[in-house]
Amino acid sequence: MIDTGLSGKVALVTGANHGIGAATAKAFAAQGARVFVHYLQLPAPSYIDESERGEPGEAQYRLRQATTAEAVVAGIREQGGEVDVWEADLGDVENIPALFDRAEAAFGPVEVLVNNAGHCRPDSFLPASASAHDLFHQPLPTITADLHDRHFAINSRAPALMMAEFGRRHIARGATWGRIINVSTDAAATFANEVSYGASKYALESFSRSAAQELGRYGITVNILSPGPIQTGYIEPKAEESLIWKIPLSRLGTPEDVADVMVFLASEQARWVTGQLLYVGGGHRMG
Repeated sequence: MIDTGLSGKVALVTGANHGIGAATAKAFAAQGARVFVHYLQLPAPSYIDESERGEPGEAQYRLRQATTAEAVVAGIREQGGEVDVWEADLGDVENIPALFDRAEAAFGPVEVLVNNAGHCRPDSFLPASASAHDLFHQPLPTITADLHDRHFAINSRAPALMMAEFGRRHIARGATWGRIINVSTDAAATFANEVSYGASKYALESFSRSAAQELGRYGITVNILSPGPIQTGYIEPKAEESLIWKIPLSRLGTPEDVADVMVFLASEQARWVTGQLLYVGGGHRMG
């Protein structure tokens, strides 16, 4: 039996009201970690009708983003796990130290940080008249300052500030063990039709490697988990059919597939792994 060494550790997981974040929070709790769940409940889209609620696709994904973390918290507690929760917009930089304060008040200093929260909206360099269409058959918007800035605020600036806050507190208390896992995407290098999302994740990858270099001397590992096609509610059946042949393991991934790798990267078994990007997508992309 492998002992991950996570029992009693304090883990902070952002964006954990659904999908990969929710599965990760549950997986850490199952290892005996005390989990602090962060989330941001987004407004439910007004353009979704009842017929779209049960089918995977953009509509289903947006509805999941509109949930609270209550079900995640209740599920962990039902299994005997320790969990607390706070909702906050990480685009507001004042919420970042406040998030650590709340986690420390609940369980003590954060030892494992998972930067999973993300912002994703389509955009393109093309004018709307010439661009592709989204899943609602609407022309993709041309990149704007607002689209750019929101993606970078959530997907790269917030994780960077979270890592700095984690490091500051870790060093101040003289700690010698820490884990940071940042969630990117296997399309970060080139992401047509989601140009701001891809670029902001690529920036996160650079931040992560620099953090690994600087924080390693303090016993902190920093790694990047890069998911491939994971069914978190957004992949339509037709899209799934076109994706499967590109995946050597011949299926879409699940949030639990990713969460298991999160546990590994946080575990004692990964003590000599830092500054690395690990693709988790059934072979969809190979480094």
